[in-house]
Amino acid sequence: MSRPVVWSIAGTDSGGGAGLSADQRTADAFGVHLCGVVAAVTAQNSQRVEHIAPMPSELIDAQLRALGSDMPPVAIKTGLLGGAQQIITVARAIDRLRAERPVALVVDPVLAASTGAQFADADALAAYRDELLPRATVVTPNRREAYRLLNERLGDDRDLSAIPELARALRAYGAGAVCITGGDALDIPTQALDWMSSEHASGWLTSQRIPTPNTHGTGCTFATAIACALTMDFVPADAIILAKMATTHAIRQGYQAGAGAGPVHAHPGFADDRTLLPRMSWGEAPWFAQPRAFAPRRLGLYAIVESIERLHDVLAAGVRTIQLRIKRPARPDTPWHSALRSAVQQGVAACRAANAELFINDHWTIAQECGASGVHLGQEDLLALGEEARRAIVESGIALGISTHSLWELCRARSLSPRYIACGPVWPTLTKDMPWRPQGLENLRWWRHMAGTPVVAIGGILEPEQARAASRCGVDGVCIVRALGASPQHTAPKFITALEIGRGDPLPPVPAFPRPSLVACHHDSVDCVCTDGAVK
Repeated sequence: MSRPVVWSIAGTDSGGGAGLSADQRTADAFGVHLCGVVAAVTAQNSQRVEHIAPMPSELIDAQLRALGSDMPPVAIKTGLLGGAQQIITVARAIDRLRAERPVALVVDPVLAASTGAQFADADALAAYRDELLPRATVVTPNRREAYRLLNERLGDDRDLSAIPELARALRAYGAGAVCITGGDALDIPTQALDWMSSEHASGWLTSQRIPTPNTHGTGCTFATAIACALTMDFVPADAIILAKMATTHAIRQGYQAGAGAGPVHAHPGFADDRTLLPRMSWGEAPWFAQPRAFAPRRLGLYAIVESIERLHDVLAAGVRTIQLRIKRPARPDTPWHSALRSAVQQGVAACRAANAELFINDHWTIAQECGASGVHLGQEDLLALGEEARRAIVESGIALGISTHSLWELCRARSLSPRYIACGPVWPTLTKDMPWRPQGLENLRWWRHMAGTPVVAIGGILEPEQARAASRCGVDGVCIVRALGASPQHTAPKFITALEIGRGDPLPPVPAFPRPSLVACHHDSVDCVCTDGAVK
């Protein structure tokens, strides 16, 4: 079976910690074939870099041309390049390749060693800005490298507010996405914070900082992991999530190999380790809700209704988790607002009498005031609310359900400590016009295993057998809308039975990797038009 090809254009590390050595370990963890193009040779050990010899541009170009004729890349990662002329040579090679096919480019601007040795002069910095940033799919500087690339003075380690603006400035040079890593910062000792800025999502990614001196090669691992994930058709935001998981795992597996910092070591099997999945902030403040405990009640069959009449019908049919979805703005001091409040109050009373949970879609203030069990909000709605309102929802204690369709949305949802996370669409759906691929049962199993909170399957569930298949994945609830039909008293019991049967079936194995839910486009042209419904 063939493997995706990634080129790493980087330096050697005679100590085996960073550079092409770390890149190879990372590619092996992803099951990707790595072609190592030597751009510089270093004489170093775990304590210091003693000598750097950039490869002649002609030799770099010869390696690239030889590979291009036989092993063209899906993605390229650059590391230590040696100088301005070498950077220009790489940029021209990327243009040649992109004239034939899409190629993703991940730029790790290796400007200095962790031991202090400098790898880039003013001409090299200018070449990065003029040649590589405009061609980059993702750029992965650490905080110090971001400041140097922009010719700005290094900021205060404790000032996180400047980092998003640095990322915006780097993207202004043409980079598709930027992730400024925080491994060199002293901001929050217990957290490893990285700021991601991309077309699809921006926010702080956080995971537990690992107290170890063995961190040599983390930057190389992170950038190569992004390149590997891009070959699997993940969009940059999702690729960055997987890369953070791989890098955290590699740090955990680091070991001593000399008197100085030892190397990190990525291994296969990291992508189904739930302890590695980061959380992601919604805004520019690194705020993450504290874990909350909810009553251990199974959600079961979850019916979405649009009227009080329909709510009474599904309660009578035995459904005990209901979402009241009335999709109309509820402006205060209007007759419609009063009618909505009255409907919610009636729904709350009916569900309490039946010992059922009622979630209100969107209208969270009315849900709180009327005593509903919870509120369900989509990602765009939560973003539009702003930081203050999101905190108010969490601090109110009301249960929160959040829709998710991708890895970054899953990580972002987890930061609010929700009652449940909806994974969808599991199957194709006509209820909403969305750019997402169907998640399928494989992603549903991965979501359920990784989310750390109850998961609800939603989207395209029209038959009881689909509900059974979703329940077999171990989810807490299965959501139906159109499948209720005109007579819920006839349809709902069939679905409830199917869920119960599915829970008794053996759990299938968790996939080693999730599947991408958006079609990635790595064309470098700003006017590229994808024909498959992808969001570019």
